[in-house]
Amino acid sequence: MATASRLPTRVLLVCAAIGVATGLVGGIAGVLTPVVLATAPFAYGLLLGSHVLPGIIAQEVLRRPLVAILTHLVAALVASAFNPAWAGRFIGTALLFGAIQEGVAALTRYRAWGPWRFFISGGIIGVLVAVVVFFVAHLSALPPWAQIAYLVLSVAGPVAWTALALAIGTALRRAGVARR
Repeated sequence: MATASRLPTRVLLVCAAIGVATGLVGGIAGVLTPVVLATAPFAYGLLLGSHVLPGIIAQEVLRRPLVAILTHLVAALVASAFNPAWAGRFIGTALLFGAIQEGVAALTRYRAWGPWRFFISGGIIGVLVAVVVFFVAHLSALPPWAQIAYLVLSVAGPVAWTALALAIGTALRRAGVARR
């Protein structure tokens, strides 16, 4: 006797399509990372913030449990094709960002889908990125203006990318991607 899948084929296909598209963005961000770190390290958080796209778009379109983490993993695999040496970083970032997005959604029992909920996860990711990268990359060696710019861009980056992801997700919903 067959049982209903927790994630039907339609949902898996939508997650895969969003994951591939956002994985391309993540791959480009990965290619740009060494350039940004060498020329404008204070802007790294803004670039890293682009990795919020898969989960936010998937959750806005599908409004279901597990779609953020699944879409993030697909995006990480696609991004890894751009730089296979960074596959671990892409997958680690996908798991972390996806878990934060799923966690915030789980706190509302996957019932609250207002923009505020997405911006909370974007803000949490921004603060986490700002603190971790600041210490790991020794950004304290930068001049004070660059440290401040880094902190502002690291928090604002994921929030700005969240706004873009919501716009994309809303447009996809209106286009009928989420229809049964």
